[in-house]
Amino acid sequence: DEKASVDQRFRQLAFRNPVRPGQTVSGFVLTNASEGAKLVQLDLVASGRAKTFSILMVVPGFRADYHTSEVFRREIYPPEEIVDYTDDEAFRAALEALPCCVTNKDGSKNGDPLNLVVVGGIDDAFPAFVRRSWRPTEQKWSGAITKMITSALKGEPYVNAPVSDLYLFGRAQDLALQKARDNIHQRNHLRLWLSPMRYHGKSVWVGQISRDIGVRLTIHSPTLTTHKVDPDVDEARTALAEDMAYSQSLNKIGQVKGVGAAPRSAPRENLTTDPYFTDGYRQILVFDRKPTSLSAIEFFPWSAIYQTDAARQGAKQ
Repeated sequence: DEKASVDQRFRQLAFRNPVRPGQTVSGFVLTNASEGAKLVQLDLVASGRAKTFSILMVVPGFRADYHTSEVFRREIYPPEEIVDYTDDEAFRAALEALPCCVTNKDGSKNGDPLNLVVVGGIDDAFPAFVRRSWRPTEQKWSGAITKMITSALKGEPYVNAPVSDLYLFGRAQDLALQKARDNIHQRNHLRLWLSPMRYHGKSVWVGQISRDIGVRLTIHSPTLTTHKVDPDVDEARTALAEDMAYSQSLNKIGQVKGVGAAPRSAPRENLTTDPYFTDGYRQILVFDRKPTSLSAIEFFPWSAIYQTDAARQGAKQ
């Protein structure tokens, strides 16, 4: 029948494993038609050796709020501004000197805390995010607005829902990713900005992560609506680190001082007046193309000191 004929045609087109030494094989990698980004993982295995390659691409027709060639390949900073850190203590000092928070467009008001640092790029860090079901956000266009309304009415998730613009280094986020939960009102989402720093040659992205737990009306947004943020921003930060540990690409982890402690008894507010409390640290996640097991993930040498300080802060709160 027709279905059997279609299935047979796809089987003929598909790429086939294994590829024997000295052999050449060609074919298509077949996947479902979902929007967003697609990841193809290539693992070349020989006796006592293995090499891993990740191919990441945006699905044609998807209106991402970034362009892969620009966000990963463009030179935002002149060469003289780029600093490559190979000493961990110097790197820690540079990260602690970063601004505390994102801001509004003119930089006159602070918002959510900058609690995340991602080290890596299109060959390691971002394939890891996609592998763990983090999705790129869509542009704020009429089709996206329609999808948001439909998802809200049906109580369904919208895995590529747009995010509002926040600002760092004088510009809106270079990249935003999200991990949808049960419906459009609930998601974990993060924004990243490429910095002029490098760590052992790898790009350093500074960001903010939080968890959305609902939608509410507000006069502080041009659309008069906004997602309500879970006040425990550290929980979203920790959940991301745990999630990435299972990506097989997380190589090193640690924390540095960031916005400073804000206890439950005296929370701060973001730009839409949602309260948040935090131990004040920012999470560092260093990625590598080579697969890393859970037991092999390294820790920055000063992380244990900060974890002890955070425990004391928690006891005081």
